Amino acid sequence: MDDPQNTTVPDWARGIVWYQIFPERFFNGDPVNDPVAADQKGAWPHDHTSPLSTHPWTSDWYRMQPWERENGRDIWFNLQRRRYGGDLKGIISKLGYLQDLGIGAIYLNPVFESPSHHKYDSSTCHHIDPNFGPDPEGDRRLMAAELMHDPSTWVWTEADKLFLRLVHEVHKRGMYIIIDGVFNHTGLNSLVYRDVVRNQRASAYRDWLAVESWADEPGGFRVRTWQGYNELPEWKQTRAGLTGGPKQYIFDITRRWMDPPGYGRGYGIDGWRLDVAYCIRHPFWKSWRRHVKGINPGAYLVAEVIDTVKKQKAYLKGDEFDAVMNYNFTFACAEFFIPGKNRIDSAAFHARLHELYTAFPQHTALVMQNLLGSHDTDRIASRIANLDLPGMRNWGQWHVKAKGNNPAYDTSKPSETDFERLRLMVLFQMTWPGAPMVYYGDEAGMWGANDPCCRKPMLWPEFTYADEAVGPDQSANGDPAPVQVRSDLFEWHKKLIQLRNDYAALRTGDLGVLTTGRRDSLFAFTRGTGPGQLLIAVNAADEPAQLTLNLPENTRPVLLAKTGTTSIAEMTLELGKISGAIYGIQDTRHET
Repeated sequence: MDDPQNTTVPDWARGIVWYQIFPERFFNGDPVNDPVAADQKGAWPHDHTSPLSTHPWTSDWYRMQPWERENGRDIWFNLQRRRYGGDLKGIISKLGYLQDLGIGAIYLNPVFESPSHHKYDSSTCHHIDPNFGPDPEGDRRLMAAELMHDPSTWVWTEADKLFLRLVHEVHKRGMYIIIDGVFNHTGLNSLVYRDVVRNQRASAYRDWLAVESWADEPGGFRVRTWQGYNELPEWKQTRAGLTGGPKQYIFDITRRWMDPPGYGRGYGIDGWRLDVAYCIRHPFWKSWRRHVKGINPGAYLVAEVIDTVKKQKAYLKGDEFDAVMNYNFTFACAEFFIPGKNRIDSAAFHARLHELYTAFPQHTALVMQNLLGSHDTDRIASRIANLDLPGMRNWGQWHVKAKGNNPAYDTSKPSETDFERLRLMVLFQMTWPGAPMVYYGDEAGMWGANDPCCRKPMLWPEFTYADEAVGPDQSANGDPAPVQVRSDLFEWHKKLIQLRNDYAALRTGDLGVLTTGRRDSLFAFTRGTGPGQLLIAVNAADEPAQLTLNLPENTRPVLLAKTGTTSIAEMTLELGKISGAIYGIQDTRHET
């Protein structure tokens, strides 16, 4: 239960392990609902008439299919048109997989009605995309009779009902689920946008959009769009943030998905991830948080605010969000674990982590989403392989340089050494304070450049995948790369998550850093105190490193997990190159 100022965070979110799912690329559970070309009308790259078929799930990523070649456009145009058919039934069918992995909470990228594969250009927010459900045509007929501004006209479509079933199934398994809230902008297919375009000042929605000029004014009709993307017209804001129609609509859909009428809270989501939260002014978020917590005091709110710690503080005072997607954690890990021109030593790593850990109250630090990759980054192994790219902190420059259309970016399969570094990074992620998040497929060994190549279809062990034999420039690879699930990496994630679930110290325990002044690449710390204390050490260097241990009397370290080579002799811990370990500190007085 929150205090009167809503400054606390939900207990369930402290130290929990998240799993991020990009729905269109996770699993195709119902081929009958697969999108067709006409369903893309209104989405970039604005070609809903060229031939299109459901893309073969196991095909070579850069190899264009026959129908793609017919439109005469390049691979980057066609990657945006591709639809693999991932849907809600597919997610439901794989909940057992997530349970086996040990996941505690799921974050879904947007699931609302939208013509794109990513669905950040929503048409409505009160309906799940029909192509994620069992009856797209029937759902669209039902939706056609509604008024967007009048919840009394809203119905439950088959896709909506299936989503509520997904939420219920997640809860039955003791897990939690949040979804993407894209509240800064809408899409070209939005009823609001289409009505304003058609009726201009006479539209009932004229005050919903950020109209810059009307059709009868110089320059013609213009709406402010997010970062200049014409497909993302923005809602109107004042100094108080979103107001009037857009604010009420968002409040209405918030209640709909958190406490579904006719279903109840057990079918309602457990919180929200807020897209480009920095684009909406603070008064709206304060008001919205009160609304959310009034529905479910235990709801979790996490914002996308990719900025300095100083600027993030305004969002994490306890009256807006519980956490942010912790990209500053991502940046620090890339700088420490990945060799190259951007590398920092242990002391600098500690300084950056210390700033993150101490900038906010502990209850906030424990729910920060500590991610290594997401739908907006390249895959971790590929980031390691491209070690001399500009640093990730220069987000705008890096985001472009990390794309597959950059000839300097290596899109080929990472080396075994790259995957060794990935294993070490995951060990650190799963033991550092916060709530670690796994981006779908990272546990299976997926690789690829930034968007759209980080959104390949998920690797499943029951499928046989084509080798990656074609590069982005459509030339043949001299050495085709086998594509398959890395069971060793899956088991590594599973082992570390199990340790985290078994040891409260890894979820909520105190932190003590042992290597504050070192100038090499060895970093060690403890979690918890007393009998349950754990020791974690990582060596990111290409040569061995040593650490002298100062353990309490009558205790000894017991190895719980390791990657690479480790040994302890006479209280000296030696880690081989690119190695790490987790030790329990055992009291020898109680041994028999």
